[in-house]
Amino acid sequence: MGDVSNSSDYEVSATQTDWRVRVEYNGVTVADSSQAVLFREGSMAPVYYFPRNDVRMDMMRRSRHKTHCPFKGDASYWSLIVGEKSLENVVWSYEKPIEEAISIKSYVAFYMDLLGATYDEDSEYTQHSEAGGHGNVYVDWLLTDAWKFDDSVKLTKAFAEMLVAAGSPVTRLSMFIRTLHPLVIGNAYIWREEKEEINSFVLTHETLKSETFLDSPLAHIFSGAGGVRRRLDGEDAILDFGILRQLHEEGCTDYVAMPVVFTNGQINALTLATDKPGGFGTTDLGRIYEISPILSKLYEVHASQKMSSSLLQTYLGRETGERVLQGLIKRGDSEELSAVIWFCDLRQSTALAESMDREKFISLLNQFFECMVRPILEYGGEVLQFIGDAVVAIFPKREGDNSFQEACEEALDAAIAAEERVKEWNLELEAEDLEPIAFGIGLHVGTFTYGNIGIAERLEFTVIGSVANEAARIEGMTKEVGQVILTSEEFANNCPNRLSLMGEFSLKGVGSDQKLFGVK
Repeated sequence: MGDVSNSSDYEVSATQTDWRVRVEYNGVTVADSSQAVLFREGSMAPVYYFPRNDVRMDMMRRSRHKTHCPFKGDASYWSLIVGEKSLENVVWSYEKPIEEAISIKSYVAFYMDLLGATYDEDSEYTQHSEAGGHGNVYVDWLLTDAWKFDDSVKLTKAFAEMLVAAGSPVTRLSMFIRTLHPLVIGNAYIWREEKEEINSFVLTHETLKSETFLDSPLAHIFSGAGGVRRRLDGEDAILDFGILRQLHEEGCTDYVAMPVVFTNGQINALTLATDKPGGFGTTDLGRIYEISPILSKLYEVHASQKMSSSLLQTYLGRETGERVLQGLIKRGDSEELSAVIWFCDLRQSTALAESMDREKFISLLNQFFECMVRPILEYGGEVLQFIGDAVVAIFPKREGDNSFQEACEEALDAAIAAEERVKEWNLELEAEDLEPIAFGIGLHVGTFTYGNIGIAERLEFTVIGSVANEAARIEGMTKEVGQVILTSEEFANNCPNRLSLMGEFSLKGVGSDQKLFGVK
């Protein structure tokens, strides 16, 4: 069929085959043709494109995924479903390719590494690397497939499955990626050959102090060790770490831990284990060492994205963090939001600050915030701001709801739960002969502007409008009325059976007297 294009640096060619090529997944032949087109693109692994008449299209489900290739055009994707197994976006086709790639128009290709298979060419299975590429199938995988995975769980699973498909004897693989978070030190992703899914979990700062961590190769890797290698079989086996003794009992013969270093110098770790007699060979480990610098960059991208999202949620809140990630980053960026506004304030905080040393007062503030914020989060709210000793939170109206009833019910439940937490805390304070804590919560509901204010170099997401101001004024009346929780009439209308009228009151900055309601 001839060359699609040709240059000394990057060659792209399409060849009409006259031999039989077959693809099998989960024990079923999903493509079988003697008219496939062999497509070569630079140093990447060659790909067979199959006529649709020779493909089990009944096992395909079209997806919304799209990609673009400058040599071939726009690609459409399908998921493959065979029996109880399925793989998303593993089949693609150029239905309207550019002129230079017209030979593969509407032909279908497969991500063979994801299928855990190789092409059956004239009934003899061959590895991709034997048909071209770098000679290291791992490199070819990095260049062609690895970029598709948008998180570390999927990448780890695909990486491990690629190793097995390429002939590596790995039976257990783990990645430990450190992160910057006030509560979490990192994330662990563990793949086992006999398990369908990745076991993922977080590592807390306390993990670094645990006996399990201190008795592991990870402690050495994170401290700068260049790597750990232990043979687990034979009389000379050195089982000097807890995980090695566990793997030895499971029948593993070899274990390797190696650092995975990010561009900022952060040290993470990759571990491999096998039950192959004699352990890993030089080729097995050499190929992995060869790709580890590039592999680390993929994990670094995922870690950076996750860390950005995590930090934004930690410091801005879930909803606000998502809005920033969606592009609301300029001064003046705003949107209209319908929600319950929660405003609570610690009473007599100035006197408390003057009567306590700095560390004790900070500890008291944090305990107060713990009593307030935990119920807010548990009942679906989000903290927008900590203003000194005050908390501003919202309970957004749910999409599709015609009223604020659900949001109001959740906010009221959270307020009552917060009051109960403070009551329990005050009992502890009284037992220590300390003064009890007093506070108030104001609840209002409505539509307000939510967006960025400040200067270009320092912006803050906040609520703007009368709804937020009235919530603060309502909270300011709690002491005068003698109620911990007060709500507006608009809020009370959504919880009519749970609130009682306290009277009409003049609120600073609000034109007319307002009816305020307390918990029955």
